[in-house]
Amino acid sequence: MVNFNGTILEHEEKFLNQENRGLRYGDAVFETIRVNAGKVLFWEEHYLRLMAGMRIMRMDIPMEFTMEFLEDQIRKILEVTGLTGTTARVRLTVFRKSGGRYTPENRGVEYVIEAAPVAEAFYQIREALCEVELFKDHYMAPGLLSSVKTNNRALNVLAGIFASENDYHNCLLLNTDKKVVEAINGNLFLVKGNVIKTPPVADGCINGILRKKLIEIIGKTEDLEFREESISPFELQKADELFITNVISGIIPVSKYRKKNFESEVCRRLLGRLNAVVRLTEQ
Repeated sequence: MVNFNGTILEHEEKFLNQENRGLRYGDAVFETIRVNAGKVLFWEEHYLRLMAGMRIMRMDIPMEFTMEFLEDQIRKILEVTGLTGTTARVRLTVFRKSGGRYTPENRGVEYVIEAAPVAEAFYQIREALCEVELFKDHYMAPGLLSSVKTNNRALNVLAGIFASENDYHNCLLLNTDKKVVEAINGNLFLVKGNVIKTPPVADGCINGILRKKLIEIIGKTEDLEFREESISPFELQKADELFITNVISGIIPVSKYRKKNFESEVCRRLLGRLNAVVRLTEQ
């Protein structure tokens, strides 16, 4: 089932057509949200990022799009899918109304909300190998637009195909300045000694919700130093640890990049602190 503009529809029901602007032009923004025990995690941050993305995309924001309204719509789909009180993954997509050339008549927006179960109640470190490689077939443009979660993810799709065809578990994306920006499915952090770095949003990375939370956690950890700085490809093999973050999987340690194998000691420390934040959020 899906929630389409407030109406619950079966998955088999057709509610989009070939004129949908998200399909035609990637004219859509989305949020991927984790729900724990019925609590929408980091909802304020997700809401503010959604509103910022809509403004950058020059979408008209309906007056009814308040935090309370959209949270109610999320709870509506959780209830009908039997996921209330469980751990779930929710995707909220907002797209401009159908129409070819942009005109005042098609400035309005529509939305669809989907939900699916997630197995683990809290974030866990997956023991599976995660070997990564640089994706150099195409490059990301640095700047504000690249930081918005739009439906235009062609670069990520091509990087995913490259990874699959070459037996890598993930790829690291580069911008046109040849700086490492992020992974296919999340933000990148680099650990060297007691210093933890992540690329700035200006380099083109997604302004991730978990990225923000980890920056806060690292800043409160006395023996760790945080830096928001560009990362050169040459730094990767000199790092002690690399890890990828997103709001559904949490922290994903990178185990290998080329000839370098990585530890995950700092990852595990941060994971414990992150789960403590999640527990407080649920209360």
